[in-house]
Amino acid sequence: MPANLSPEYKKAEQAFRSARDPHERLECLKEMLRTIPKHKGTDHLQADIKSRIKQLTDDLGAPRKGPARSASAHAVHHEGAAQVCLLGPPNSGKSSLHALLTGSKAESGPSPYTTKDPLPGMLPFEDIHFQLVDLPPITPERMEPWMAGLLQSTDAAWLVVDIADAECTEQVLATCAALAQRKITLCDRWPGLGEQRDAAPQPPAEPASPEDIDDPFQVRIPALLVANKCDLDPDPDEVGVLEELADVHFPAVATSVTSGSGLDRLAPFLFQALGIVRVYTKLPGQPPDKRRPFTVRRGGTVLDVARLVHQDVARTFKFARIWGSSAFDGQHVGAEHHVNDGDVVELHAR
Repeated sequence: MPANLSPEYKKAEQAFRSARDPHERLECLKEMLRTIPKHKGTDHLQADIKSRIKQLTDDLGAPRKGPARSASAHAVHHEGAAQVCLLGPPNSGKSSLHALLTGSKAESGPSPYTTKDPLPGMLPFEDIHFQLVDLPPITPERMEPWMAGLLQSTDAAWLVVDIADAECTEQVLATCAALAQRKITLCDRWPGLGEQRDAAPQPPAEPASPEDIDDPFQVRIPALLVANKCDLDPDPDEVGVLEELADVHFPAVATSVTSGSGLDRLAPFLFQALGIVRVYTKLPGQPPDKRRPFTVRRGGTVLDVARLVHQDVARTFKFARIWGSSAFDGQHVGAEHHVNDGDVVELHAR
């Protein structure tokens, strides 16, 4: 039976896809459940939405009937220019990489499953930061159930593998397969790198059902292959061999926490591949504030910047003056004017 989803449901679904704050995502899920047509064609989707509501409610520690619950350590609030999750098999060096890049106190050790909860940290790049989230390892036998919910709203992923491990090919395949079982696909499409083909291994194609087509929980995450511990296997062709054997074609960086090799390439890659645009603001008659830029993605508009400043500024927006490569200095522009990296914007409200 066709799903025949209503415009109200589709609007709530789009809001869910765009939301990054866990509380906002929970409200969107509730609105999706309220507006979805109730018939046999949507039974599976209704059950999935209810399951997601329960999972996110548990993660947020929201009030529920029964014993009091403490806030979960599994909810991570988005910060910085983008959120990037570190995925991979046990002992791939994720936690050591996270600790070195962010200054976090991520525990690392020879025994697997040292990481049990998500650990956020900030990776600096010029005048912005990226949020790196270290996650527990993934194996064919084990993937923490709450990870799928967290990955629903992340911006990108690093697939970290020990390039010196003889089983790294199987580990890449197993990680992608475990994620695919939870409707998460790692792909090589990055918004700032143009068109590329999907990289994750896929099961044989089957006819898509209406529910699959309309499923809001299918997630595609741009991924970078971080070939870690390259000091233990200095063969420059090893990454290419891994990708050929695993039939994946993610962008790749070979790194070593021990030697520092490749680490300086990670943040610049994120900046370019995610299409980050930094915009600075100023008050009339005052110099621009260059200490903390607002960040949008390539194609972002003046109105997107206004929303980041404050919702009231966006709601009462009248016009803006702009300095930079997207206009001549001081030009008056409207809400839909596209901003470029380094632009200075002076917002005017009614």
